[in-house]
Amino acid sequence: MAKDIDWANLGFGYIKTDKRYISHWKDGEWDKGTLTEDNVLHISEGSTALHYGQQCFEGLKAYRAKDGSINLFRPDQNAQRMQRSCERLLMPTIPTEKFIEACRQVVAANEEFVPPYGTGGTLYLRPFVIGVGDNVGVHAAPEYIFFRFSVHQLAPILKVGFNLLILLYRIMTVLHQKEQEQLK
Repeated sequence: MAKDIDWANLGFGYIKTDKRYISHWKDGEWDKGTLTEDNVLHISEGSTALHYGQQCFEGLKAYRAKDGSINLFRPDQNAQRMQRSCERLLMPTIPTEKFIEACRQVVAANEEFVPPYGTGGTLYLRPFVIGVGDNVGVHAAPEYIFFRFSVHQLAPILKVGFNLLILLYRIMTVLHQKEQEQLK
């Protein structure tokens, strides 16, 4: 699949990768976690994530260095932000080591989706925690899922930003012209 990716024209969008990471929290602890090919979450219709928005997410990038190695940009800081979000939402926190290890596993399993050095692209990782379990009622969920997927590639921000500016300029020009015509 990676052979079909046009690295020179990346956008921000969904590209299904081979693996993602999932871990379940139940009875006061997180399980070991595992990589999976399943990109569908199976959750109860009574989940607090669905009814009360008990969920949080982070986002971080993996990028290829000049020597071919793959680096994560400040995963410890992403882990800390997610911990603060979880605490505020009365959700169990993800230990920093588990968070970073999950990132490393997902990147290693999807290495061919990390853009080559020099393209300016990155593989975007989206970890999230959601409240699940049979739980309709205003209280914290009895179970949680920590899930990490890496299905977005980002083009260089300048390129995307510049194209967006061109589009906005064109829209504003057309609107201005129509306004001027109405004034005549």
